[in-house]
Amino acid sequence: MIVACGEALVDFTVESRERGPLYVPHVGGASLNVAVAVARLGVPAAFLGGLSRDAFGRFLRAQALASGVDPRYVCERAEPTALAFVQPEDGREPVFSFYGHGTAERALRPDDLPPAFPREVEALHFAGYSLLVEPVGTALETLGRREQGRRLIFLDPNVRPALTPDLDAGRARLEAWVRRADVVKASRADLGVLYPGAPGEEVARSWLARPEAPGPVLAVVTLGADGAVAFHAAGEVRVPSVPVTVVDTVGAGDAFSAGLLAWLHEARRLTRAAVARLGGSEITAALGRAALVAALTCTRTGADPPWLADLAKR
Repeated sequence: MIVACGEALVDFTVESRERGPLYVPHVGGASLNVAVAVARLGVPAAFLGGLSRDAFGRFLRAQALASGVDPRYVCERAEPTALAFVQPEDGREPVFSFYGHGTAERALRPDDLPPAFPREVEALHFAGYSLLVEPVGTALETLGRREQGRRLIFLDPNVRPALTPDLDAGRARLEAWVRRADVVKASRADLGVLYPGAPGEEVARSWLARPEAPGPVLAVVTLGADGAVAFHAAGEVRVPSVPVTVVDTVGAGDAFSAGLLAWLHEARRLTRAAVARLGGSEITAALGRAALVAALTCTRTGADPPWLADLAKR
């Protein structure tokens, strides 16, 4: 089982402009997006995080359950659901307007964490702004430190500048997560925000060369229409993007992470040692699967990842 740890929220995306923007709700939040995408790919998945009891929280729970997400690690909260309004930008990353102070996904505390995971939990995925806000940030750090070395730790910074007012503090906190992680996946846009002026690929390459132990054994940078590149002891691996008619890029990065995790699960490579032993052809296959899952997500409005059967049609 893969457990995605972090935030769940509702994304509102524009689907009509006849009388001004008409917003339609979709499942959102990097962590819940990954849990949904992994489950749709036929891999056991769970979500760990705060979920409101309000109407939006019930909507998120229903959508997650319909996709096959295991709810056992959900912490029900009285606080409201965080909301994000997505503004598409031609040729650029979409802009998010967040309404999320005092909301359920931020309210997770260390005391809410499960005391232990069963053996079936092979990997933990951490992502999003929940790593940088409190009290959930401390709760996730507590979990990451506890499980480091026990299960594969997968990190996706998924930076949201609007929710990271102190970029220096956020960068320092994410760098501590990088040292804790076994696999790191970041977008070119993420790295541009965190390290302005520095080539993103050089940043990712440096993560594997740092003297601090243990650090990641696989670093992946997604490059949008230019595909993705991975850095590993086996060498540098690049794959192209999968050509599709793009409707919406929201959730594509989360879908990429899910596709990569699902491939590792199916190939029985979901441990740090197994990832470290991957060969170049295996990394190419893993990135290719992840790129396909991300591309198919881009053909739909909102973070609506494909099902396993959809991949077979390509």
